[in-house]
Amino acid sequence: MSPRIGVVTFPGSLDDRDAARAVRLAGAEAVALWHADADLHGVDAVVLPGGFSYGDYLRAGAISRFAPVMERLVDAARGGLPVLGICNGFQILCEAHLLPGAMIKNDHRSFVCREQVLSVENTRTAWTRDYAQGDRITIPLKNQDGQFVADERTLDELEAEGRVVFRYQGWNPNGSRRDIAGITNAAGNVVGLMPHPEHAVEPGFGPDSADGPRRGTDGLRFFTSVLSTLVA
Repeated sequence: MSPRIGVVTFPGSLDDRDAARAVRLAGAEAVALWHADADLHGVDAVVLPGGFSYGDYLRAGAISRFAPVMERLVDAARGGLPVLGICNGFQILCEAHLLPGAMIKNDHRSFVCREQVLSVENTRTAWTRDYAQGDRITIPLKNQDGQFVADERTLDELEAEGRVVFRYQGWNPNGSRRDIAGITNAAGNVVGLMPHPEHAVEPGFGPDSADGPRRGTDGLRFFTSVLSTLVA
């Protein structure tokens, strides 16, 4: 039986269908979860997709943090459930205090959409075990509240504990501190990043890899990684 990976839809989510499709291409069953659900329907992992949940009123992700499904998700994540937050999902994870720091407006105050090169800094998480340390991958980036910030003590802790999972390479597109594009919690089951791996899962429909012959599939290993984690 294939692992069941839930994809949460909030009012204003844009990339939930793309995330579900990536889950299916990786070989898992995609389970639709609604922001008002009172439980997680027995899923084995969860993806919080990109978009503009609740219109990004107050702050990006600030209202979603209080959605009924998040109450269950926070408890499950603290119990070890693998959770991936992409873009708006990363913002929600920070607002829910499952990940440290905060996401604020890009330093250039503009929306950015581009193919972004990342370096893989941590392959010990539930979502990165199919990558190799130092891999350079290319996946789409699109955000206006993508600047990751934290106080120096928190940044130093993330560095010392190996919890920086991805860094921007070539150009920092939003001013994120220390070029951080994605981080993990201490247990390695919760990962958040701003770029969109679900848009780079099929040959010919995503950006070419920064390293090697892969064409458009650099994001697929996020989803195969969690499958490897679940069946290990």
